[in-house]
Amino acid sequence: MRRLAMKALFTVLSLRRAERERIDWDRRILILSTAVTLGLIALYVWGKATARW
Repeated sequence: MRRLAMKALFTVLSLRRAERERIDWDRRILILSTAVTLGLIALYVWGKATARW
């Protein structure tokens, strides 16, 4: 019974770690896509301001 409890504990801990890594990836992708979007908007505004487009 003790061995089963230890296996269950390690399984829960590893699942929590996996969830935390997934959340970090989601956050990284969100930050990256926001930065790319803001960069494209800034490039568009700069292009319009300098009359290059």
